[in-house]
Amino acid sequence: MSGAAQVRLEPSWLERVGEQLATPRMQALARFLREEKAAGRRIYPAGSRIFAAFEQTPFSATKLVILGQDPYHGPGQAHGLCFSVLPGIAVPHSLDNIFRELARDLGTTRPDHGCLLPWARQGVLLLNAVLTVEHGHAGSHQGKGWEEFTDACVDALNRGREHLVFLLWGSYAQAKGKLIDRQRHLVLRAPHPSPLSAHRGFLGCGHFSRANAYLRDHAIAPIDWQLPPASHLQID
Repeated sequence: MSGAAQVRLEPSWLERVGEQLATPRMQALARFLREEKAAGRRIYPAGSRIFAAFEQTPFSATKLVILGQDPYHGPGQAHGLCFSVLPGIAVPHSLDNIFRELARDLGTTRPDHGCLLPWARQGVLLLNAVLTVEHGHAGSHQGKGWEEFTDACVDALNRGREHLVFLLWGSYAQAKGKLIDRQRHLVLRAPHPSPLSAHRGFLGCGHFSRANAYLRDHAIAPIDWQLPPASHLQID
């Protein structure tokens, strides 16, 4: 991966997984992305936001990890945090189901936006397995090398931290998290919040209250899951 990409990776993450960016696999990924852009294909998110999850949630500040698959592939949607969209962008169906479960579980009110930056800034790492996608083509950058990099990030957390919470929604996230040490961390599994599967157990899973109970039990400040109104958000 190019030097510019390394600069954009937050320092505490760069220290722990920066060597991954120099591997032949990641060099090949960097070439692929350059070639795709040169061919006129639109890539999401913007280059400055590819590593946004790490910028907003440093390694030592991480309390909880939500694993997504790949970024949204519609205009204006992806901004580097899984499941999140910036204010003014329609809330995707999976995120709407996340808000439904939050309201059922914790009594939160539905926000007027879908921006999850306040969670990230409290220590919720909103990590997609694949960090880029081509416009209109879901999964188009799978198998290009991002998975190895994000596997290394999950492994660094698993080995280097204690008492984290991992929320694994759907079979893809559950496969990615299969090596997490259940003696050191809390791992909660449920179906994906997609409308195709949310009714099979995501709605009613209680993950948000269970996560906060675990954090409190280990003297870690819980997450305030109630998002402020869009007018109160600070967007970098």
